[in-house]
Amino acid sequence: MSQRPSASAAPVPRRAVVTGVAGFIGSHLAHSLLQAGTTVIGVDRRDPATDRAAATNLAALDGLPGYIHVTADLLTCAIDPLLLDANVIFHLAGVPGVRPSWGPHFSEYVNSNILATQRMMEAATRIRVPRLVVASSSSVYGSTDGSHSVESDHPRPASPYAVTKLAEEQLCLAHAARGDCPTSVIALRYFTVYGPRQRSDMFTHRALEAALTGRPLRLYGDGHQRRDFTYIDDAIAATIAAAAAPKAAGIVNVGGGSSVSLLEVINIAKNVVGRDIEIQLESERIGDVWITRADPRHAYEVLGWQPAVDLHNGMHAQMKAMVQPAYGNAV
Repeated sequence: MSQRPSASAAPVPRRAVVTGVAGFIGSHLAHSLLQAGTTVIGVDRRDPATDRAAATNLAALDGLPGYIHVTADLLTCAIDPLLLDANVIFHLAGVPGVRPSWGPHFSEYVNSNILATQRMMEAATRIRVPRLVVASSSSVYGSTDGSHSVESDHPRPASPYAVTKLAEEQLCLAHAARGDCPTSVIALRYFTVYGPRQRSDMFTHRALEAALTGRPLRLYGDGHQRRDFTYIDDAIAATIAAAAAPKAAGIVNVGGGSSVSLLEVINIAKNVVGRDIEIQLESERIGDVWITRADPRHAYEVLGWQPAVDLHNGMHAQMKAMVQPAYGNAV
């Protein structure tokens, strides 16, 4: 596989807060920062003592010096003490997923993605943390004509989830634009991040699992939908680089560099596992956009970042992790 993008390519913070640390991206980010010598305060409302998914993700941090774990809900906890002496906040906490956001759980999206973020930005301003990097999503672009999405494009979110992610990033940027706010903000619009420990409801995981187990793969729509897939190591390299990016960086696309159909993903899963996949066709899901494709130029200009891992090699690495029970895959 291509060599992992080096986190040392960008200056690493001395002390960082990672919210949503028990999640897929958060646990990988904390691991990379700790390996680079950063002291990490990891915050997540999921308790690894009782939440198996959180425990699986956080197992990667066991034994690494410099890690401080805090089980707390940012909607209600005292945030200021968590931020003391921090150089940067990586705010990844939030509720993901398009389909559940349409139903009665929408209030959870508002609480976690918007209200908790408001509390975080107020605390960051009080404590005078220099930089906050917030996790946004390519979903804020909504339906496009298939051309590359540029950060200056007018967002057209197509789901309640996407609406909350747009509100989250814009809320952070609105705080940062105030003349009395000492905290600058970089909003990273991630494009379909995949890799070891990816959430089990995401498509590359489901395709690989179907090939590994022989169980049918549910395919919503005809499979010609296209996604810009970003390998986890690439996403982490961009995230760490954002800690030292110029204040004017603002919103930055983090995309893998190519748009691939779901049918192509299925074929790659077949190839890396060596087994055919039975497909169970289902109706398209409301809120799923037809195509995502990142324009990567701004990321290269302000982060010095470009993806290094192609989809075939990335899925091969994900498959290898999935067949190692100790490694696991979790939310």
